Amino acid sequence: MSKLIAILNVVAWSGFWAFGYLALTADPANTGQMMTAVILAAAGAAIGIFAYFWLVRHAEAKGYAKRANRATPTYDDEETA
Repeated sequence: MSKLIAILNVVAWSGFWAFGYLALTADPANTGQMMTAVILAAAGAAIGIFAYFWLVRHAEAKGYAKRANRATPTYDDEETA
């Protein structure tokens, strides 16, 4: 499953960059083409972010990556909050 998500991540980010470039270089008079490219680029970015975060969580859960440093609250911190 993680390989499928990794492939999805690469394809989504490729779509983001390709359609983002098309959106930026489209003729301003042709708004239909520009808006289609913007929507596809946004979809690629959203799917790419989702897949990236899924891969990070998976890597941390399997032990491939070190967990992020997070401060644990102490008793003193809870009293002052």
